[in-house]
Amino acid sequence: MLISYKWLKDYIKGTLPPAKKLAELITMHSFEVEEIKKKGSDWLIDLAVLPNRAHDCLSYIGIARECAVIIPSLDYKKPESVIREDSKVKTDDFVEVEVKEKNLCRRYTGKVVIEVKIAPSPKEIQWKLRAMGLEPINNVVDILNFVMFETGQPLHAFDLDKLEGGKKKRLIVRKAKKGEIIYALDDKKYILDDNILVIADPKDVLAIAGIKGGKKAEISESTKRIVIESANFDMKTIRYARQKLNLQTDASLRFEHEPDPNLTLFAINRAVHLIQKYCNGKPTSGIVDVYPKKVLPHRIKLDISYAEKMLGIGLKKEKIKKIFKKLGLKIISFNKNVIYLEIPTFRQDLKIPEDLVEEIGRIYGFENIPAKIPLSPILPSQRNDDIFWEDFARDILKEVGFSEVYNYSFISEEIAESFFFAKEDLLELENPISKEYKYLRPSLIPNLIKNVKDNSKYFSKIKIFELGKIYKQPGILEKRALSGLVASEEENEREGENFYYLKGIIDVLLNRLGISNIWYDEFQPTPEESKLSIWEKEKCAEIKVDNIEIGFLGEISHELLERLGISFSVVVFDFDFEKLQKLCLEEHEYQPISRFPAAVRDLAVLVPIETKVVEVLNKINQAGGMLVRDVDLFDIYQGKNLPEGKKNLAFHIIYQAKDRTLSKEEIDQIQAKIIKALEKNPYWEVRK
Repeated sequence: MLISYKWLKDYIKGTLPPAKKLAELITMHSFEVEEIKKKGSDWLIDLAVLPNRAHDCLSYIGIARECAVIIPSLDYKKPESVIREDSKVKTDDFVEVEVKEKNLCRRYTGKVVIEVKIAPSPKEIQWKLRAMGLEPINNVVDILNFVMFETGQPLHAFDLDKLEGGKKKRLIVRKAKKGEIIYALDDKKYILDDNILVIADPKDVLAIAGIKGGKKAEISESTKRIVIESANFDMKTIRYARQKLNLQTDASLRFEHEPDPNLTLFAINRAVHLIQKYCNGKPTSGIVDVYPKKVLPHRIKLDISYAEKMLGIGLKKEKIKKIFKKLGLKIISFNKNVIYLEIPTFRQDLKIPEDLVEEIGRIYGFENIPAKIPLSPILPSQRNDDIFWEDFARDILKEVGFSEVYNYSFISEEIAESFFFAKEDLLELENPISKEYKYLRPSLIPNLIKNVKDNSKYFSKIKIFELGKIYKQPGILEKRALSGLVASEEENEREGENFYYLKGIIDVLLNRLGISNIWYDEFQPTPEESKLSIWEKEKCAEIKVDNIEIGFLGEISHELLERLGISFSVVVFDFDFEKLQKLCLEEHEYQPISRFPAAVRDLAVLVPIETKVVEVLNKINQAGGMLVRDVDLFDIYQGKNLPEGKKNLAFHIIYQAKDRTLSKEEIDQIQAKIIKALEKNPYWEVRK
């Protein structure tokens, strides 16, 4: 709200402080001043009026009322609105109003003024309008805009002689017909729909209600008789029309913040007073006033001890009375520590006792409330284990180079079909906001893969994870899941590199969470889980702790990725976080590193292609016993120079004792024992 300092003085009783001091006081007690600048002999102050106060403070009277509240030496004054009516002619003789949409037009007040002389408006009104960013047009139009800025009530005038009908004209407040057209005062054509409210005569649309007038009944130099409209329209209807037509005006801005319906009568009388003064107009007697459901003041009970507790200060009875009186609130009674107040209709933001406490606080001055140390000790909240372990897991994955993502909890029907989710297992939304969000997600994986598709043009390698809730039928099962993936351009990835890299990440994650006895088993999808067709065969495994399955690791099928338009290789891990959390331990058992040297021997085994690495590892560890500290697979080879259907597995076996240095003979003996154990399988051959 832009206000002129000189113009504001017209509504103040007393002496306003200098413009900069006034701006400082308003900022401390009411609204932030975004800018204050000098313009000639005047100051322009730009106020960021809060939405909850726009209904009464998008006006000079509203700002003057605020100034009078925050500066005790001031009071505000209403401008003169006395009119001298011609008792021989009545408004009812010239016009009648029919409001067809009473829910959308809460009040419609109209008055006819005759023998109007159109001319330029007085210089005083012209400079005031220019200060608000408007160019003067003529005395009638300028006065209506002037009064809107004064009171916050938009007004409009129609040339009575341009309306359809005989001696008595008819104004109709109705919804537009679909496709109906209006040529507006801004010389543009607007095509309306049946959700837009209009003012019309029996034949044509005259104005878009609360937003813009039309050309048909505009005020021109030949205008002699006018009907002035001062109405109150539904805020949602005005907002819809403004957005639909892309047409915002000073009037629509005020109507969108729901001004007081009881303001229409004062505003129309003020406008008629000025038209009588500057346009020589003769007001007819009476008004047309359609007001189906009157808005009345309401009452609020406030316990002063509660207000003192909320603000942390003691409040004097006389101080409270003075504040409420300045605010324009009527004190019904003040017994002991309880006050009953009648709230005027221009303060629609005051609804509950806490609103009154806030008013006391801001006027008293929050900066005047002393800081006090709390009387009771602040106790730390109890740890929430769910949040603790979620954050712990997130931190581990971020430390190893993964980025966390946050996706919507929905998937589309197309994605559901691509991942072979059965419809009976999905939870469908009754009213989805888009076809992309038809179902609640039964897994985190589909949206993670969508992230890969969206980001593949920017990155050659993607490492992301998400920890969130998934939803399944039957019984509306809701549980937490932790999923992540590594994706890279296929031509840049060596065979199985991402699979083994992600396996290493899982080992780090689980070890840091205090989980041991981790092993990988052949992945056997069950009917209620993911279909095997979304995975690359023999590149997926169940992740187990002892005999409990907690998740799985696998490479997404190239066929599925191609169908989704993704050229990357994608390897995914997926955990049931509820199971994972139950196994987490904060305590870690540490053992001293052996002081004695380790020895490394290599061993190569020729096995059938379908043999799993874990089978060979288990045999080596079982035969080697406590003296085998670790076994690392460092090569898998199949192809040229090997028998058909065979592959070669090469291992580093690390020998080390805790209490002595192993001799060459001891190591040879254990190595021979391992070879013998491996060769018991007739299909395995240790290569010497």
